[in-house]
Amino acid sequence: MKATIERATLLKGLSHVQSVVERRNTIPILSNVLLEATAEGQLRLMATDLDLQINESVLAAVDQPGSTTVSAHTLFDIARKLPEGSQVQLAASEGRMSIVAGRARFSLGTLPRDDFPVIAEGELPTQFEIPADTLKQIIDKTRFAISTEETRYYLNGIFLHVQDDASEPTLKAAATDGHRLARVTLPRPDGAAGMPDVIVPRKCVAELRKLLDEVDGSVGVSLSGTKIRFDLGQAVLTSKLIDGTFPDYSRVIPTANDKILKLDPRSFEEGVDRVSTIATEKTRAVKMALDRDKITLSVTSPENGTAAEEVPGEYVALPFEIGFNSRYLLDILGQIDGDSVEVHLADAAAPTLIRENDKAPALYVLMPMRV
Repeated sequence: MKATIERATLLKGLSHVQSVVERRNTIPILSNVLLEATAEGQLRLMATDLDLQINESVLAAVDQPGSTTVSAHTLFDIARKLPEGSQVQLAASEGRMSIVAGRARFSLGTLPRDDFPVIAEGELPTQFEIPADTLKQIIDKTRFAISTEETRYYLNGIFLHVQDDASEPTLKAAATDGHRLARVTLPRPDGAAGMPDVIVPRKCVAELRKLLDEVDGSVGVSLSGTKIRFDLGQAVLTSKLIDGTFPDYSRVIPTANDKILKLDPRSFEEGVDRVSTIATEKTRAVKMALDRDKITLSVTSPENGTAAEEVPGEYVALPFEIGFNSRYLLDILGQIDGDSVEVHLADAAAPTLIRENDKAPALYVLMPMRV
């Protein structure tokens, strides 16, 4: 193969695909990116870790169509350090690839294209489109609650499922780690009826979120019970789904929490952040003492001392105290966009519901801590 490509174009494409490649691989070819120069004037880049695969097409001047595979991280580092605005010549033959840009020359070892594994998608019967901004919102408002505990692997992703709610069919996205739950509800997209319940893995979610920043318009989503594909224009991301059953999370969403606290999310967030400065890494506990229209946040740390701050809020129920993990509370408050947040409480041991209002697409459930 022989092709010439602008450095900025090559770098952008490589930055997308190389992040899928694991730094340590027992199978050498999984460290490589597949480069395929086509007669139509495109350079196709592809990388995989056997669970996740990304394909991207970029424009190039192709003198000789062909394909090879070369170390993804090495090629990315080279492209990063080449002079801005330079034209990069890529030529591969007989187990080597030469890279020439200006006065810089590199020669890298290659592995045969035929050895490169490709994820077989099979049939993807459910197909729909979703605006890129909506997909960003789904990811941002749920992914912080994805579990990192490998034993409960079925919680290591975002659960997507459709539901026929009373007023209209919906698409729901949920994530939980057992301490907190995040859920976003949207109108069901055309084509998503009859969609299987799927769990999209954490790594796929992270790579998809990076790519969405460069997408205007809509993203094509195609899926089966075992695979999902996101078509983002120049890039296509394909992933295996988590093979497991997501728990029935609706059982933990409280419906009878009658103590309602209304706050300004920014002043609440800043107050929690300030008092939690002295909380120890291990507990991160912050105590909320609720009294009529007055909320006192406090932290007591045997090593560091104490901190307290009053934050204004609307509260008319009986006074009581409840404790939360400050980090979890801040993660949720960081996703509240409006100028008001509702905290629905029952008692010091019951799950607490947090949302902007009853019309908001996102809701959060947080388990309290003993303080």
